[in-house]
Amino acid sequence: MSTVEDSLVVGLESALAELGISGVKVVVEVPTDTKNGDFTSNVVLIAFAKSKELGIKNYGSPFELATKIVEILNSKFIPQNSAFSKVEKAQPGFINFFLSKKALLERLNSILESGEDSLEKTMDGKRVIVEFTDPNPFKEFHIGHVYSNTVGESLARLFQYQGAVVRRVCYQGDVGLHVAKVLYGMMAILPVIPAEPVRLWRKPESTKGDPDFHQDDTIADKINELEEKSLKERIAFMGQAYVLGSKLYEEDESAKKEIHELNAQVYKITQGSQDNPGVKELYEKGKGWSLDYFETIYARLGTKFEGYYFESKVGTGGVQIVSEHIKDGIFQSSEGAVIFPGKKYGLHDRVFINSLGLPTYEAKELALAPAKYRDWKYDFSVIVTGNEITEYFKVLLKALSLISPDLAQKTRHVGHGMVRLPSGKMSSRTGNVVTGESLLDEVKKHILEQFSDMTEETAEKVAVGAVKYSFLRTGVGSDIELDIDESVNFDGNSGPYLQYAYVRTRSVLAKANVSSDLLKIDVVRMTFDIENEEEAVLRQLFRFSSVAQSASIRLNPSILCSYLFDLAHKYNLFYARHSILGSAKENFRLALSLGVSQVLERGLWLLGMPVLEKM
Repeated sequence: MSTVEDSLVVGLESALAELGISGVKVVVEVPTDTKNGDFTSNVVLIAFAKSKELGIKNYGSPFELATKIVEILNSKFIPQNSAFSKVEKAQPGFINFFLSKKALLERLNSILESGEDSLEKTMDGKRVIVEFTDPNPFKEFHIGHVYSNTVGESLARLFQYQGAVVRRVCYQGDVGLHVAKVLYGMMAILPVIPAEPVRLWRKPESTKGDPDFHQDDTIADKINELEEKSLKERIAFMGQAYVLGSKLYEEDESAKKEIHELNAQVYKITQGSQDNPGVKELYEKGKGWSLDYFETIYARLGTKFEGYYFESKVGTGGVQIVSEHIKDGIFQSSEGAVIFPGKKYGLHDRVFINSLGLPTYEAKELALAPAKYRDWKYDFSVIVTGNEITEYFKVLLKALSLISPDLAQKTRHVGHGMVRLPSGKMSSRTGNVVTGESLLDEVKKHILEQFSDMTEETAEKVAVGAVKYSFLRTGVGSDIELDIDESVNFDGNSGPYLQYAYVRTRSVLAKANVSSDLLKIDVVRMTFDIENEEEAVLRQLFRFSSVAQSASIRLNPSILCSYLFDLAHKYNLFYARHSILGSAKENFRLALSLGVSQVLERGLWLLGMPVLEKM
């Protein structure tokens, strides 16, 4: 909370005390619409109920109580506080505060001096770990992963802006049936582009008499051939193999049995077994190709992870934790498996160790929390996933709270919605999947079709900004149907609109060629009137620090998106109605442009969006 907000809390507490009302927590917020003031409080609604409890019967409604409080504030608080020009009441019992011209101009100067505007670092020195994206090796990096990456990266930056030391980590499922299906598909029909397929795992009935079947071809031979292909070709090959493996798993009982056997082999390999060197080599190569490919997407999205965790490395720890807590009743044996009795707590029962004695995803996740804490003694842990596993996380966090209450208390799960394109829901099982790379490429293509003179580099940055803003502008938990045309609309509520607004401010400042040091406003000597459009921009600038703080506290970057769009809109309206260069108020308007430029730059960075100097 800023000094200004602190003073409001004190003022409201004093007014309530004067009326004999105590024991009420005062909360001050930044309203969505500046018509409702620069700050607002609903404390009257709470205080009214408290007054009845205390036997104070002077007020028939919250609005009557608000009227009395406003009278006290206008007579005592406003005259003593130059930061505010007026205070008003609003139905049913809100109190709205409006900043003075002096306060607005002083905040502008503060922005010009600091380059960014955070008066208080609410997370100063806190160690925060943010886990996000979490793609599985051997599977596609789809648009849901882009969504998770976008949310996680923005949250990490918001925490950094509030003074936290942030560690970005990624947790990846490198074991499981999906891996076995890919490996089986790779070995069942291994495409050697552009040669005919060569079968390596077993000879299905369909291959009898196939002249292209070579029994003596080894996995190592085929790996060497694949290594000569581009990374993109290798990834495409693995995608084809997954589709094939999934199809055989569902349609061929013998294949299904072999895939389960292969799954067990892979698990043993990750625990150090050397029994099947051919499978081991193919597994390690495929995993390496996946991870290398993921890094190319992270580079496009502007994310650099400081740590990686894998399911294969936490499985044993998960079994150990669960086994240790059967005796105390946290977990229970059930039909040869071990479950967490979630129904006991109003949740779902979930299997943590299956009947084969293997850890499920739940058990591995349970072991992940202490593993992350050992590596990074965090004060706060945020895990970003799709909201389809929100209920699962409720069970997990409940189990964690019984085993390690401190870690559970430090942990928050953020579930984001699903992403759909007009064509329908994604499905990697069928091969009908929209990859993150293809989405970025498609948006980039749309931009280049609109602006044929735009460079590839600029179009790439605009595309990334368009996609990220489309994901973030809606509340994190909501499903999204991504309209590509809308996402690249330079005149709408879009990423390119914000990027262009920033470019406009830089263009104005470049034409003026004035040092930023010369743009400081002499508040005391300023005699000219401030136009409505100028005041609207000033009020919006003042709100930035509080909005960024609110977005980090609520784990919701959409709050910042709304703010930045509003700021860009207000500045564009000012720009359209008032001349800047050569006007009598040139220095002031340049100072205003510089303030907007600096806040937009910081805001775009907080959203993880590229900043452009020109478009």
